[in-house]
Amino acid sequence: MTDLKDVAQLAGVSRATAARAFATPDVVREATRELVFAAARTLNFRPNRLGRQFRLQATHMIGVVVPNLLNPVFAEQFQAMERVARVHGYNLLLATTDYDSAREAEVVEDLLRQRVDGLVLTVTDAQDNPLLDALSREATPFVLAYHQPTRADFSAVSVDNRAGMQLATEHLLQLGHTHIGMVAGPALQSDRARLRYQGYCDALQARGLKPMPVIEMPAHTRADLIVLAPWLRGLEAPTALVCSNDLLAISVIAELRRGGRQVPRHLSVIGFDGIALGTQIHPSLCSVVQPIEALAQAVIDQLLALIGGGAPASICLPCHIRPGDSIALTWSIPHEKVR
Repeated sequence: MTDLKDVAQLAGVSRATAARAFATPDVVREATRELVFAAARTLNFRPNRLGRQFRLQATHMIGVVVPNLLNPVFAEQFQAMERVARVHGYNLLLATTDYDSAREAEVVEDLLRQRVDGLVLTVTDAQDNPLLDALSREATPFVLAYHQPTRADFSAVSVDNRAGMQLATEHLLQLGHTHIGMVAGPALQSDRARLRYQGYCDALQARGLKPMPVIEMPAHTRADLIVLAPWLRGLEAPTALVCSNDLLAISVIAELRRGGRQVPRHLSVIGFDGIALGTQIHPSLCSVVQPIEALAQAVIDQLLALIGGGAPASICLPCHIRPGDSIALTWSIPHEKVR
């Protein structure tokens, strides 16, 4: 069986130099490094990382937990984090929970058993979560992504969900809309959705307007015309809808079209996330943009700082409105065709 000694001999270097080429390639001269790698390819040799990880008590693996990958915002986040982590010599392990708090505990336990060096978590609710309480007593550091926790001992990187949805609602108010509804998933199960509803209420109440109850859909990213239709009847029916995420907004637009209503001719719709897909549909989706690349960079930087013995910190990033054709001035809406 080929071993490191054979590779070193073929490359014409010492065994120690060959070992450094694999373990810390940056400290080995490029020409020497290439000789070692070429010899390894010739001999079909791959170093045993497990043994080295065991000796160092580090796997250079980061566990990442997200609700699902059906929402592109989490897929875009994972890809951006992977690019950053690779620069620092780390790989990512991904697990999904489908907004199930019991499954959150299961997948985190599985990742801990795989000896990940740290965790990036997007959970259902970060405010009252036994899993996070238990993790705070573990040695493995973690960073919350998208959450705005009230506990100073939790590290988190988020966007300002409340301010972002307030911004979206104010944007519609400036277009003349005074009857604005908010569409979200089941019972505002996500703490992000609850903060976004508070931002929606803030904007309306600042204008002396009464917020509507949440128009609750059966799924976080899928609308249902049967549930939506009763809200769109009568003189107090909304002329605009803010949605708790972009996929839900896209689904709302499709359901409205299925019911004979055009966006924005009959109803304006705005989303939250800023996923690329929103720019590729017709009408293009107006959305609150989360800075995913900046969030991914900050999450990995913060987690590596914790792994290195740093103190917990929370970062809240600003978001902005991406214009789109899914909204219009309220006086351009033919009300008689909507009722």
